[in-house]
Amino acid sequence: MNVIYNFSPGPAMIPKEVLYKAQKELKNWNNLGYSVMEISHRTKEFYQVVIEAEEDLRSLLNISDNYRILFCQGGARGQFSAIPMNLLGNFTQADYINSGYWSNSAFLESKKYCNSNNILIRQLKNKKIFLLKPSQWNIRDVSAYIHYCPNETIDGISLYEEPNFNNKVVVGDFSSYILSRSIDINKYGLIYAGAQKNIGPSGITIVIIRKDLIGYASKSCPSILDYSIINKNNSMFNTPPTFAWYLSGLVFKWLKKKGGVKIIEKLNQKKSDLLYQVIDNSDFYINNIVKENRSQMNIIFHLINSELNEIFLKESKKFGLHALKGHSIVGGMRASIYNAMPIEGVKQLVKFMLFFEKKYG
Repeated sequence: MNVIYNFSPGPAMIPKEVLYKAQKELKNWNNLGYSVMEISHRTKEFYQVVIEAEEDLRSLLNISDNYRILFCQGGARGQFSAIPMNLLGNFTQADYINSGYWSNSAFLESKKYCNSNNILIRQLKNKKIFLLKPSQWNIRDVSAYIHYCPNETIDGISLYEEPNFNNKVVVGDFSSYILSRSIDINKYGLIYAGAQKNIGPSGITIVIIRKDLIGYASKSCPSILDYSIINKNNSMFNTPPTFAWYLSGLVFKWLKKKGGVKIIEKLNQKKSDLLYQVIDNSDFYINNIVKENRSQMNIIFHLINSELNEIFLKESKKFGLHALKGHSIVGGMRASIYNAMPIEGVKQLVKFMLFFEKKYG
């Protein structure tokens, strides 16, 4: 069988080593005679999975005891509601930094709960898209928190400078960014991430929250979204997605084995540089985002001749390159190269792009 490289934006590929281990343990986990999917989440065996997953994540992101790690459900979209219901307190306003599809979606959802300020930071200059720096954001003194998304998967846009507002609670949607590069967790009041890109399978959502922000949920906040209740119950207020939790824990161990976030960050830089170099040296492919705001995780590009799009997708699949179609909102192509994507997959894509340009250019 030919090697297949999966460039899906999410649910995304999971490291092969992790899948092989899960396959090996599937029917007989920890010599119990049954699968981890069949065990109660309240057993001592599964609780060991919980403990190790948290310890490994703390180690990978250098998370201090001043933060709690919650393993939640409902995806990042669930957090779009949970955040205002938990963090507003006596405030009635919040600032939402709008850089693309997902940050705008969070803003639209927040309007159900508060007076949200929509701060557009996506700009256009010389036909190139760029993002305003945090120092240029029009933040209000009366806002409870600042919400932003450092990487927009659909738009292929990233903001690499971390916001530093000492007197403000900064909230980050890190769904496609977490564990891909080093971050200073102490600059944030809360970060959250759907697992299905850089962590594991869909079904579990990581929330890392500063302890002093817990306990202020509104009376109307559903118990399943109340950080205080989730925290008191060790993320087991209701039955958690145990298999997703277990697999996420395996990914954390895989990352540690690889050398941690700093090592994987260098590899991610190398992978994205390979792709952007082909695009920049071509009159056949185009990316209209300034270099400092280009995503390392989701490389967006268009063919000058859009009539070749379907041919590109059809022929790339024959090369073992799957899921390269861009989102319908943006069009073109999108290569999502999260942590699990090996550099060999990127090199195969580069090889195909050069071949395709020579053939049709």
